[in-house]
Amino acid sequence: MMSRERKKQAAALQEKLKILRSITHSHALSNTSIIMDASAYIKELKQKVVRLNQEISCAQDALRHNSSYPTVTVETLVGGHGGFLINVFSDKSCPGLLVSVLEAFDELGLSVLQATASCADSFRLEAVGGENVTQNVDEHVVKEAVLQAIRSCSESGSEHDDE
Repeated sequence: MMSRERKKQAAALQEKLKILRSITHSHALSNTSIIMDASAYIKELKQKVVRLNQEISCAQDALRHNSSYPTVTVETLVGGHGGFLINVFSDKSCPGLLVSVLEAFDELGLSVLQATASCADSFRLEAVGGENVTQNVDEHVVKEAVLQAIRSCSESGSEHDDE
């Protein structure tokens, strides 16, 4: 009697691990590895929630202050490979802004692995910067370089407007 109940529990556990493996897109075969992959997946989801909350907060602040000042968020990607997720939003776009920001990445030694940009009335960029080839590049350095690129572009744009 006890053996039959134990087999049911084992089968139920295996079914749950199979579902967990599917949800987390794990390729692991051992139960321990499936659980470790699920743990890493949960950490990634938590980081996404934090990032989205930051973006919402920044967007709400920008709307409240009706400010044209750009918001830039930079976070280090998990895994310690020196990659960054960079989000830039400005309610103003100037000619050459995307190029200016990408040049700032290049000067830092960051390669752009993936990017989504919109440069119509406002400017929005979400980019994944790959491993940096130089040392001492952290989130703050990347953020300051992007802000400087935006300031430089804005200043050169207003010079052209004055002409």
